[in-house]
Amino acid sequence: MATNKLGLTAGVLVTMLVGGLAGGAESAPATAPLPEPAPVPTYAERLGWPRGARVVIFHVDDAGMSPDSNQGTQEALEKGVATSASIMFTCPWVGPCAEYLRQHPETDAGIHLTLTSEWQSYRWGPVAGKHAVPSLVDLEGCLWPEVPTVLQHATPDDVETEIRAQLDRCLTMGITPTHLDSHMGTLFASPAFVQRYLKVGAEKHIPVLVPGGHLTYIARSNPTLVEAAREMGRLTWQAGLPVIDDLHTGQGCARPETKKAQILAFLRTLKPGITQFIVHCTRVTPAFGLISGSGATRQAELDTMLDPEVMKVIQDEGIILTTWRELGQRRDKVNRLRTPF
Repeated sequence: MATNKLGLTAGVLVTMLVGGLAGGAESAPATAPLPEPAPVPTYAERLGWPRGARVVIFHVDDAGMSPDSNQGTQEALEKGVATSASIMFTCPWVGPCAEYLRQHPETDAGIHLTLTSEWQSYRWGPVAGKHAVPSLVDLEGCLWPEVPTVLQHATPDDVETEIRAQLDRCLTMGITPTHLDSHMGTLFASPAFVQRYLKVGAEKHIPVLVPGGHLTYIARSNPTLVEAAREMGRLTWQAGLPVIDDLHTGQGCARPETKKAQILAFLRTLKPGITQFIVHCTRVTPAFGLISGSGATRQAELDTMLDPEVMKVIQDEGIILTTWRELGQRRDKVNRLRTPF
């Protein structure tokens, strides 16, 4: 079996992601004093920020999904504290989004790799076409509506084909993506899908969303994922790509009117390292209600990104805002410094 750019066969990588590495160093004799463990550097430190630095990406998902999504994304990036976004290249409104990015090439924008079409009255299909990826589509020729159904039907080969098709569409539309991530987390739901996701990122040298540091928020939502996530982070770092320390998905907010309080609490209790906080900023119009009932929460997330109090807390707390473009540049610098002559 051929090895990928991570230096591992797919089977070995999957085993690692599921169970972590087995074994380890032998225990010290019972009579020997145990040394104090050395502090583990955060990925922020590894990328050149000082020890203790708290670095945040406020990331807007779902650009390209609708006109309202495009408007909200632009406002959050131009006028608010959002620093990055990712685009759904499966969706009908990706064209205006791409035009905006061609006019604003400094915008930090990646690909929101999409394998689901979750709204009942607003559906989309794979970029590769249903005949190229038959395991990814339902009877309507659209992507499956839920992650479990994708897991039930999709083959890893079709997943990789669709990842590459979405990347190709992005490049064809004149956009160089700053990173890759996963809509609804579908690519993280299967070790085989994760392997293809990391494979394409490493091959194309495009940063991929991988949290692998202290994982405080990951542990709160699903503690069983922590060890596999750390191993995935180690492998991603070895592939020459950046890794973040933690990921807050934005879940846990009971009502739209408490979104601001949630984000302020996040900023005030943030641990050192790089943490991404996901928002879905949308300038909601009545038309958005035909797509989804999530408009109030999405509008609240946009309002919070634009709120002056949020920027003040960022400044008062000494929090550093960053982008995926900067993470990639810093990782490349580390790679150059470690390359022997």
